[in-house]
Amino acid sequence: MTRVLSCIQPTGDVHLGNYLGALRNWVGGQHEADVFHGIVDLHALTVTSAPGVVGAATIDLAAWLFAVGLDPDVATVFVQSHVPEHAQLSWVMECTVSFGELSRMTQYKDKAAKREGDFISAGLFTYPALMAADIVLYDADEVPVGEDQRQHVEITRDIAIRFNSRFGDTFVIPVAVMPKAGARVMDLQDPTSKMSKSAATDAGLVLLADEPAAIMKKFKRAVTDSDNEVRYDRESKPGVSNLLDVLSACTGETPAVLAESYTQYGPLKSDAGEAVVALLQPVQARYRELMADPGELAALLHKGADKAGVVAKTTLARAYDHLGLVPR
Repeated sequence: MTRVLSCIQPTGDVHLGNYLGALRNWVGGQHEADVFHGIVDLHALTVTSAPGVVGAATIDLAAWLFAVGLDPDVATVFVQSHVPEHAQLSWVMECTVSFGELSRMTQYKDKAAKREGDFISAGLFTYPALMAADIVLYDADEVPVGEDQRQHVEITRDIAIRFNSRFGDTFVIPVAVMPKAGARVMDLQDPTSKMSKSAATDAGLVLLADEPAAIMKKFKRAVTDSDNEVRYDRESKPGVSNLLDVLSACTGETPAVLAESYTQYGPLKSDAGEAVVALLQPVQARYRELMADPGELAALLHKGADKAGVVAKTTLARAYDHLGLVPR
């Protein structure tokens, strides 16, 4: 069975775009492949300067992952720092990648430029080595990534190939694949931009934790246009099309067919909001249960760490053995 690795950072609140665009596909995909889903809290340390923030965000994200439907008996859901082999193999990866390769990474250059004058951690520079360790540690065949992350998989492949050529066949060479297309959810106030945690205002951002009244308010205030014609056309009618896309993701009907049922924007906004509220109700209920029972959530993460650790220990031991390090 194909092994697939997908990781997510515990930074910011989980929103509707995350759920409809990616997480719901993770839930379906857990029955199609051997899936590993890591909450990569060590990566979040590159932007953290206060105690407790990453831990709290990790717990919150874990609760949402299980609440949306990831089954701990099927999918391996784990916290990165609970599997020490990540950090151990990361050093091996750092010693196998060159300074020049790391300095050419687009994300490092972009993030460093944005933080000019601020503290820039060395971890931001060596980040790809830890990500490479994340991937090869689990013998991942496929890594679903967006275009902005493809370069990280490419450098992982380069590192793994170089290691294998020097020390013998050790790591599976991963392949970057485009994830299954989920719903493309745009900001309700700026429908030309994807719904994002980094938006200037949260007025167009629907969080999974939002109360029904707050969700309905955001949908009723969603930006549309002035001609009051309900038609699916992303180019000329991005706001209306976004509402139709959301409603389509919730109901399973195509946006074009849904558009035929409406002659005014008001009912469309209300129906889209109500569909989202209904979709999220069981998810929110399970999330509240998990957050109210820290013991159960800890047990689920412990199970994931144990499953991940079995694979990680085997891979690290193989790498150490091929390097010729002295066994303990």
